[in-house]
Amino acid sequence: MTMPHLPDLRGLPYYDEASTYWVYANRLWAWEFSGWKTESLSWKTGCYIHGGLSDTQFNFSGPDVVPFFESLCVNNFEKYSIGTMKHAIMCRPDGLIATHGILQRNGEDDIRFYAGGPWPVFHALHSKMRIKVDFPKCYLFQVAGPNSLQALERATDENLGDIRFLRFRPAKIGGKNVEIGRIGMSGNLAYEVRGPIEEGAAVYDAIVKAGQGVGLQRLGWRTYLVNHVEGGFPQIMWTFFPSMLEYPGFKDWIGSNFPPYSITGSVDPADMRARMRTPSEVGWNTVRLNHDFMGRAAVEKEITHPTRTVATLRWNPDDVVDIYRSLLQPGEEYKTLDLPTAPAWSTTGWLAHADHLLKHGKRIGWSSGTIYSYYFREVISMACIDVEQAQIGNEVVVEWGDHGKRIKQVRATVERFPYLTEGRNDKVETSAR
Repeated sequence: MTMPHLPDLRGLPYYDEASTYWVYANRLWAWEFSGWKTESLSWKTGCYIHGGLSDTQFNFSGPDVVPFFESLCVNNFEKYSIGTMKHAIMCRPDGLIATHGILQRNGEDDIRFYAGGPWPVFHALHSKMRIKVDFPKCYLFQVAGPNSLQALERATDENLGDIRFLRFRPAKIGGKNVEIGRIGMSGNLAYEVRGPIEEGAAVYDAIVKAGQGVGLQRLGWRTYLVNHVEGGFPQIMWTFFPSMLEYPGFKDWIGSNFPPYSITGSVDPADMRARMRTPSEVGWNTVRLNHDFMGRAAVEKEITHPTRTVATLRWNPDDVVDIYRSLLQPGEEYKTLDLPTAPAWSTTGWLAHADHLLKHGKRIGWSSGTIYSYYFREVISMACIDVEQAQIGNEVVVEWGDHGKRIKQVRATVERFPYLTEGRNDKVETSAR
């Protein structure tokens, strides 16, 4: 199954097959397996396994661990019990999102943070609170889609219907102890499987084999980002830029240790604010004002009088075709819409992207996270849009292209958010089976 002389995939196995990998930030990433069309249908018609978030974990422990995260997060911690997870949102003093990720409470004084930037690490190292940070090497596999529970029950040989949304518990896969939590990025039923990175290849392989009868596909990074836009999950380095990287103290601390990124889109590259977001601008309604946290005054002011919100934009197909038509005409072509995500990470690295969004020539927000959805057969993107312009059916214009180059004015329609509404993970009942 594995070939040890090849570069480390951080918990994934190699298979004897034709597949594609991507070298970025001195790491090897699984890019594509069965093709982007097949992979992009997986979480609507079957399920997928994605292993690209391995080795992104920070463990925080100590008697002040809960007060520490209360001081950073907009979330409520009054009922944060052991065995639960929450989507943690952390802001700069000006209310812009510094980073976000999953907080998991493993014990009274033990909290794990994963799939987010090292903003809390920076503050922990500069804090006088009684707190310790460790950096364990762990795999993280997402198994998502309507058949994800079946795939994992085959792999564990037990009923997992008792795992509720944002809960986790131990199990066994391939003879290895694992942790299974109910959370994901597909929008519909989804789980994560976690454990020591040296056991990842065996666990991944066991899940792949167990899922063959229920339509499981292996998902690479080329198509993984499609689910964030379909499922309605704004994400740093894709649909918006983490403001921590523009925060002087953090920027000096992290130095060259953060992977490179590209500033793209029709908005002037000097305008980084257009590429950042507040909790209100991405529709995250988990802000609670029952405690003091970094950025509280700015966040409170905005949620009291919000100016922008989030929506899906459905692009006009004739204008999309015109973008491709320009490749067959003389002169400067329009910026190509790469499939299935644009711009593609493989050519640009992580993104700080923003396209102007217009109504009757007036700027009303920004568009980012542009994808082609093979399932819906549409090009859609994520809008940060003025509140009064966010009504479904409103016709707007996206200025597609890079600043200073040829710009295509693409007609678009404001649509529901999230776009994929069927079988949302927090609504699916599994315990009564």
